[in-house]
Amino acid sequence: MADRYPVTWLMTDERLGDGLWTALRRLPPGSGVVFRHHATPPAVRRTIHRRVWRIARARGLVLLVAGGGLPGDGVHKSGRGKGLRSWPAHDRAEAVAGWQAGVDLLFVSPLFATRSHPGASGIGPARAARIGRGLGLPLIALGGMNAERFRRLRGRFDGWAAIDAWGGAG
Repeated sequence: MADRYPVTWLMTDERLGDGLWTALRRLPPGSGVVFRHHATPPAVRRTIHRRVWRIARARGLVLLVAGGGLPGDGVHKSGRGKGLRSWPAHDRAEAVAGWQAGVDLLFVSPLFATRSHPGASGIGPARAARIGRGLGLPLIALGGMNAERFRRLRGRFDGWAAIDAWGGAG
């Protein structure tokens, strides 16, 4: 199932600053990007999104936009039609809600401690894998992830996502 979806993902946010452009260049072709930038004023957010979209298109990246119009907080969606839809899952109830909404994949987090949530500990790989077990959806590991950690977790998760691992945080 994972071969229908990117294995590697970049989650954007304001913390990246100009490091966003470095991070986009470091992504392997065929990777995914979830464009968030929730706190950015709308006009600036649209400008950044257009630039990210152009880079994603040129580099063969899959681009999802958070808040893609489905019920539920944080759904990520590509394109104007059905497109590829993902969902954040921090617990089993959120995973089931995503499954019920008909999404295509789940971002399960946080596996490990991360700068995005200072002071919070991760839930660990075993607990994270149980969140989406049996739903038939690809599980993307998020939270303190990098390529090495994903290699150790392969088989439990279909992909991994990060902010800082792409070297764009600044």
